Amino acid sequence: MATRFILSIDGGGIRGIIPAVILVELASRLDGIPLHKAFDLIAGTSTGGIIAAGLTCPHPSRSGEAACTPDELLGLYVNEGGEIFKKPPLADVINPFGLNDPSYNADMLEAKLKQRLGTATLDKGLSTVLIPAYDIRNRTALFMSNADKKNSNFRYWEAARATSAAPTYFPPALIERVGVKKQDERFVPLIDGGVFANDPILAAYIEARKKPWQGDRLVFLSLGTGQQNRPVAYQEAKDWGAIGWMHPAYDTPLISILMQGQASTASYQANALLNPAGTDIEYSTVVTDENIERLDYFRLDRQLTQKENDALDDASPGNIAALKAIAASIAKDNARALEEVARRILAAQETGQENAAA
Repeated sequence: MATRFILSIDGGGIRGIIPAVILVELASRLDGIPLHKAFDLIAGTSTGGIIAAGLTCPHPSRSGEAACTPDELLGLYVNEGGEIFKKPPLADVINPFGLNDPSYNADMLEAKLKQRLGTATLDKGLSTVLIPAYDIRNRTALFMSNADKKNSNFRYWEAARATSAAPTYFPPALIERVGVKKQDERFVPLIDGGVFANDPILAAYIEARKKPWQGDRLVFLSLGTGQQNRPVAYQEAKDWGAIGWMHPAYDTPLISILMQGQASTASYQANALLNPAGTDIEYSTVVTDENIERLDYFRLDRQLTQKENDALDDASPGNIAALKAIAASIAKDNARALEEVARRILAAQETGQENAAA
């Protein structure tokens, strides 16, 4: 029986710093094995979809390498997040609180995605990739993946742009199915996959089970982006209408609640589905000497503190530093989980090499 490894990464805007830091830590334990070779399937939603794309897209100029290393993805958030989440001059005057138009122009995000991902389509991926988004024309979920021929002819950079098109933050993405001539099928209008699968773990599980891996052991590493830390006060919310629930000044509480609600539900369900009964999980899976060998689902996340802003778009130097710090703390506190996942990956790689030699 072979072991298959699946990586799942949540959405969360600039909070993608958290899974990026954890992946840097994991990569340091893999003896130089790139993540697209360590994992058989990498799924990501929104900011997690950008990370999944970077890890599986072929490099535009270096054959056999992924477009981005974990360190490079972390650099994208830390060094360039402020450019992506930068409002144009007079934006707060022309578009107060983002009530009339999206808060951000997508041009800078698109330029950075094109620069890193080039023009490769998902069917050229170095590993199986799964990137959810929501089709606003057909009102249905779309799973862009090279495991599905019909949905593998999207360019990587466009898939990443679409899955991160958070309503009110960025405009919807109109992306192309490469090679399709019929106009109403060629271009697809998409918004952030976080509206239905901010934590794509269950989508990743279904995709894995669709593969011929029925007799194999599936091991999942699921990375969150920090659970939001601001309660919604009843005395405020009781008087809210549509504007209150969607007001950018409050960081669009309805969107935040929907995304966090789905993520916390998905992690609960995945733990019940994949781990032995009684396995303890609130934010991160509790790893003990007694259960470590039996776990097939490792969830790494944490409730954010008052030091970090849980907004999707706070790319200020102070918040970036705070997010890096809590990410390092999550990685440290979950070192045993990372070491166990790395140990299993290295063992599987060694077994694969031995079988190939034989």
